[in-house]
Amino acid sequence: MREEESLPSHKMEPTPLPGAANVKWKEAFIRRYSALTDWESFRKCSLSFLRKAIRVNTLKISIEDCVKRLGAKGWKLTPIPWCSTGFWIRHAERRDVGNLLEHHLGYFYVQEAASMIPPLVLDPQPHEAVLDMAASPGSKTTQLAAMMQNTGIIVANDYKADRLAALGMNVQRVGAINVIVTEMRGEGIRGLQFDRILLDAPCSGTGTICKSLKTIDIWNPLMVRRLQKQQQRLIGSAWKLLKPDGVLVYSTCTMEPEEDEAVVDFLLKRHGDVVIEAIKEAELPGLKRSAPILAFEGERYADAIGDCLRIWPQDNGTEGFFIARIKKRRNT
Repeated sequence: MREEESLPSHKMEPTPLPGAANVKWKEAFIRRYSALTDWESFRKCSLSFLRKAIRVNTLKISIEDCVKRLGAKGWKLTPIPWCSTGFWIRHAERRDVGNLLEHHLGYFYVQEAASMIPPLVLDPQPHEAVLDMAASPGSKTTQLAAMMQNTGIIVANDYKADRLAALGMNVQRVGAINVIVTEMRGEGIRGLQFDRILLDAPCSGTGTICKSLKTIDIWNPLMVRRLQKQQQRLIGSAWKLLKPDGVLVYSTCTMEPEEDEAVVDFLLKRHGDVVIEAIKEAELPGLKRSAPILAFEGERYADAIGDCLRIWPQDNGTEGFFIARIKKRRNT
């Protein structure tokens, strides 16, 4: 089934994006990220191509059959070690994975390797009630549906009609029949209770610069603070919707401490029933991780934040992600 031996992705030599040498970085951005990480490694990885990755949709096909079909067409698949249904994919002559018949049939979903991690950390179970609070375009929603074997219910929400088009199309394509699509601001969801909630929050996206170099131009501290306020509102609303003993996963694809550790710290300081759960290495085998930020620009975060997961782009040659698994303690 697995046609190539998996190599740790952080050992793969990245291929620079066209025009990478001409990118102009803001001095404030360089100072900030030099203080947070190895700037040169972050810069190099942020200006390099990501390896194409797919996730087999087990609602429609087995992993073995999908790998066999793609292999017969000359595609080479390398297992993503932390996701049993995920593969890096390449072809000697083409890159247009989305044009394959198997993609149109919903046999696989084109999804970045690190993007598969938040649903894995949430670990939804069959027959549960799950909320995907900011769901478009549906990569994580459809992954949740497969993990739940099309049982229970997933409320997949987003706040703009144009974003719902892609979400609805992808849900249908993969055959996810346990999904209800809703349109409203996440803060506006009321009157429901969920076993698990995924809040993959809108963010500044500095972990995904390689997908949009415009991120470098639009980044500024004021934007980060504005997004932080929105993230605080969303995580506060999510907490109200979570059942006792329920699990909330908060994730972003930014490397900004104000949007990551600081938002989880905000929740901790306002609710006495918040428990940050450690994400153990055995849960995500082969994934290289970095230490969370516990203090930044005069702010000190709770020690419990050390149990969150911070993944820099240069760690694994993937998008950068921040992920926190938070349990609501039942009052006794």
